[in-house]
Amino acid sequence: MKALVDPTAVVGEYCVLSEGVVIGPGCVLGHHVVVHAGTVLGARVRVDDFACLGKTPMKAAASAVTKEEALPPCRVGDDCMIGTGAVLYRGCRVEEAVLVADYATLRERVVVGRGTIVGRGVAIECDCTVGRHCKIETNAYLAAYSTVEDRCFIAPGVVTANDPAAGRGKDRHLHYKGVTVRRGGRLAAGAVVLPGVTVAAEGMAAAGSVVTHDIPPAAVVAGVPAKVFKAVPAEQRLEEEAEEKKP
Repeated sequence: MKALVDPTAVVGEYCVLSEGVVIGPGCVLGHHVVVHAGTVLGARVRVDDFACLGKTPMKAAASAVTKEEALPPCRVGDDCMIGTGAVLYRGCRVEEAVLVADYATLRERVVVGRGTIVGRGVAIECDCTVGRHCKIETNAYLAAYSTVEDRCFIAPGVVTANDPAAGRGKDRHLHYKGVTVRRGGRLAAGAVVLPGVTVAAEGMAAAGSVVTHDIPPAAVVAGVPAKVFKAVPAEQRLEEEAEEKKP
């Protein structure tokens, strides 16, 4: 099966479209874009120069979480924008109206919800789920097996972790656990969140904090290690009814 390109799509110079690729109506691909086998782009998707979609993961002998398995094709929803040099792996699914900025990486079995912004240089490792209308800002790192629910904010330079043994011990694979950020949770610039931590709904970690324990609902933590020091002000909390009515 050859690539299927809608007649209204625009494909730049030196692009590579592999077997079974589907390019929907109104899509615009820049120059030197590589789209691997089976990848599906919805309608009106913009893909900038040198992006790579549907890449198969590489597994080194010492890889901790990369698996050798058959993965479904990469799928990109309608009205998405994929930046220069961005890499979306096979098995990744991006819903409608998502922005994946320049040089961001979305690994296998990653799902990104509608309307979310994935900033420049962000890395989202395998088996992560990101909800709708989130903002994950420049150079943030989301460790494998993490969950970010709807309307969350992850500031620039945030680092999460999933390996409490820091890569040593024969049974360390049994203890991997990503972080969980519940609806409306926020991690400010440069925060570090350790494996297995849950940020409850509307919880917030202040800039530069090291979060070693769960953050209670609508609480602000700060420090090294982070401790609760105040509640999130009422005027900064999501308005439930208004938020739920948004598309």
